Amino acid sequence: MTPSALAAALRYIPSWLEHQMRFSEQPGCALAITHQGKLVLECAFGHADAVRGVALTPRHRFRVASHSKSFTAVGILKLREAGRLQLDDPIGRHVAGLHPRVASATLAQLLSHSAGLVRDGADAGQWQDRNPFLDEAALRADLADGPVIEPNSRFKYSNHGYGLLGLAIEAITGERYVDWIAREVVAAAGLSETLPDAPVPDKLPFARGHSAKLPLGRRVVIPSDNPTRALASATGFVSTAADLARFYAQLSPTSRKSVLSVGSRREMLRRQWRDAHSVIERWYGLGTMSGSLADWDWVGHTGGFQGTITRTVLVPAQGLSVSVLTNAADGLSHGWVDGCLHLLRAHQRHGGPSRRTAAWAGRWWSLWGATDLLPVGDRVLVANPALPNPLMDASEIEVAAKGRQGQETGRITLAGGFASHGEPARLVRNGRGQVAEVWLGGTRLQPEAQVARELTRRYAG
Repeated sequence: MTPSALAAALRYIPSWLEHQMRFSEQPGCALAITHQGKLVLECAFGHADAVRGVALTPRHRFRVASHSKSFTAVGILKLREAGRLQLDDPIGRHVAGLHPRVASATLAQLLSHSAGLVRDGADAGQWQDRNPFLDEAALRADLADGPVIEPNSRFKYSNHGYGLLGLAIEAITGERYVDWIAREVVAAAGLSETLPDAPVPDKLPFARGHSAKLPLGRRVVIPSDNPTRALASATGFVSTAADLARFYAQLSPTSRKSVLSVGSRREMLRRQWRDAHSVIERWYGLGTMSGSLADWDWVGHTGGFQGTITRTVLVPAQGLSVSVLTNAADGLSHGWVDGCLHLLRAHQRHGGPSRRTAAWAGRWWSLWGATDLLPVGDRVLVANPALPNPLMDASEIEVAAKGRQGQETGRITLAGGFASHGEPARLVRNGRGQVAEVWLGGTRLQPEAQVARELTRRYAG
């Protein structure tokens, strides 16, 4: 991606997300993007605590839940590189006292969720804030009856399986999981805003979780600061979008900085099990999820904690990583990461705005809502910022030269059959030379404040 194309994408993405926040009425969102391992965008919107009105900043830590699995997988692979374990070791070689069939599950099966173990135990009340997270005794008790399906028969997610991996790290290193992983993975990766588990020290800013608006009709704050104990290796981590974007960038086989060898990184990212019963085409590797968006292959992880939904992806071929953290039970981080990828991909394909198209950039309004004009190369895309993918079915404008009376003109050269394909487009400037309105075909678009006054006068006066 050229510098001008990347810069243009990074200018538009916060504007789109700001509109998404208004449109969805989410409490808060933090975003970070890296390119070739360098942080190139970091921003935050909304609130860390919507009830108290605490503004969210990029420095606020979030519960990032199952992102923890990627950190645990890195830890296991680092121990393998040191010759302290093998991926085909049965877990029982390192953790004693397990059911024989659980003990025979290999570390690779646990890492790839193919050991056939229960997901969250007989009572998953820890995910509803009804119970504390499990200690080691409770974890072992939940596994006492053995696997629930045959191992190596399908992808079956298990937080308990990753709890066992945490116990294996403790047994091999002779240290607490949280202490060893904090030093050998988190600190070794140069991450300064990441903790393996709660509680978070009082001096550090922390984003509280929030419920969905239903069933109460309003959001309530969820503390989200409870320790996860024996399940820290599955779901305990606390981090920022910037640290997560940096961490996943280091998992790329081409990254110059990483705590793992190139071979281990390739093994970790390799697609192993397809999620066959999902409408979304996705795979699981060793502590990583993967999939494709158009012709871009991504790898990363998601996380869901009480009141937070988070997602981070790496696109190795483009040298990009994107992390979006939201602090609500109905958070939109999954779709917003995809939206960022769609926008980055469009700029990678078409480039940044040319001299002819640059003046067309902006957000314009009508009774029907907002429309964004997004110049890419020698064309202008007509984006809908209310959509998770603002470029879905986007019309395209071919810009002509400046016309008389301060007008810049163009033609809609590509649009859906129900849109204004083939019709003219133009910018209209005021006496100060500023663009005052846009016409797309016969539709007049104006600034937000002007449309708001018109709607008030016409319908609410």
